[in-house]
Amino acid sequence: MSGAAFKIRLAALVRKEARQMLRDRANLLVGLLLPVVLILLFGYGLSFDVKNAPVALVMDSNSAAAREAVSGIGGSRYLVPVRVGSMAQAETLMRAGKVDAIVRVPIDFAEQQARGHAQIQLILNGIDSTTATTLEAYIGGALGTVALRRIDRGTGGADGAGGVSVVQRTWFNEAGISAWYLVPGLVALIMTLVGAFLTSLLIAREWERGTLEALFVTPVRPLELVLAKVAPYLVIGLIDLVMCIVAARILFEVPIRGSLLAILLSSMAYLIVSLLLGLFISGVTRNQFAASQMALLTSFMPAMMLSGFVFDLRNVPLAVKVVSQIVPATHFMGVIKSLFLAGTDWGMVLRGCAIMMGYSLVLLALTWRTVRKKLD
Repeated sequence: MSGAAFKIRLAALVRKEARQMLRDRANLLVGLLLPVVLILLFGYGLSFDVKNAPVALVMDSNSAAAREAVSGIGGSRYLVPVRVGSMAQAETLMRAGKVDAIVRVPIDFAEQQARGHAQIQLILNGIDSTTATTLEAYIGGALGTVALRRIDRGTGGADGAGGVSVVQRTWFNEAGISAWYLVPGLVALIMTLVGAFLTSLLIAREWERGTLEALFVTPVRPLELVLAKVAPYLVIGLIDLVMCIVAARILFEVPIRGSLLAILLSSMAYLIVSLLLGLFISGVTRNQFAASQMALLTSFMPAMMLSGFVFDLRNVPLAVKVVSQIVPATHFMGVIKSLFLAGTDWGMVLRGCAIMMGYSLVLLALTWRTVRKKLD
């Protein structure tokens, strides 16, 4: 009898929990949609492969031998040659993140080759150490195919390399330390966590406790309410930013080659976007549990996987690339990494801040609509 009663009670409880689960759309969204998104994202969208990497070609020598030496770069599906007129122009492109490497052919290349040994300079952008290592192999292989053709024709050097060697240097991350690449990106993730995830609970908590309705009978205006909720977390975010900078410099010995003012301005601009995004989510959901899950799905996870924190976004499918450009963290990630490792490019900083300002204005308007003095 006790066994039958146990089965009846268990069946009743299972039916109750199943109905409750089906009514809880937030849980269903996380349980069913999130695994599908992760499978598709990691399976099709994200890749460590390097494809169509831009390589600046500085041809100080325009001889036939020099053009032949770098012809293999144009024939590689992994590399895209970008011809520039001077080394200064190539350096500008490298600092702006528009090329991943520089191949420089010296002015006396033909004379060096005639003497039996010539050198080509290769400079790699070391901000992403994984991409730099892969590019070194690709460019070396592309230059090596020309040398092999020379050997086949009987014109190669006695050293078996066609008389050409590559002198390689790495900029911005000379030691190839992965922490130098990852730690600056953590600033974006921490700003997202402090901003979107924590503030997503604020207005939802007010709705659940009924205190927001009490504010509706006061002279407080929606804009004042939004700004008041953002202000304390803005201070917390700035404290976290200082902690990140100190930890990066002292604990991980990451160089800070850019302006601290630029780092502060761009980080504040992104932090404001994250705070407003969290408040908007909080006002829409009006439920703390749903708000926290929504913030995780729409802010923290995209910031981690679709912003360039780990994966090179140039190597993902077009659809993923388009979606990544909608994520605010994508625009901030490139700026903060460049400021730490490459130096200050005010054009990049101001462009990133302008994008953040646009996001802030849109989110401020949307958040204001969610906290208008109106009851459902």
